Amino acid sequence: MKRKPPANPFEAQRKAAQRAALNALRRARRSAEKAGVSLSEWEGEFLDSVSERVKTHGRAFGDPELGAPGQALSAMQGRKLKEIAAKAKGEEPKRRWGKKRE
Repeated sequence: MKRKPPANPFEAQRKAAQRAALNALRRARRSAEKAGVSLSEWEGEFLDSVSERVKTHGRAFGDPELGAPGQALSAMQGRKLKEIAAKAKGEEPKRRWGKKRE
């Protein structure tokens, strides 16, 4: 069965961003489970709620100024997802506020 191409190229980009976000969320949870790293309650709820919003609405944020057009996650959600993925890999969290002063 042939798939017909989407009528709008922006729709195809939005669907691709949605799939990529869902895959990244699944990958973060799977790698944490595989490595035996326990995610905090907040991190587990974050992954669940963001996944649900992306599945339901196509993206996980309501305010268009919070994320780039055609993206499924806001900038902050993407950052938190990277932090969770790094934690699952056993990496040290990166400092956000410059160098440590002694």
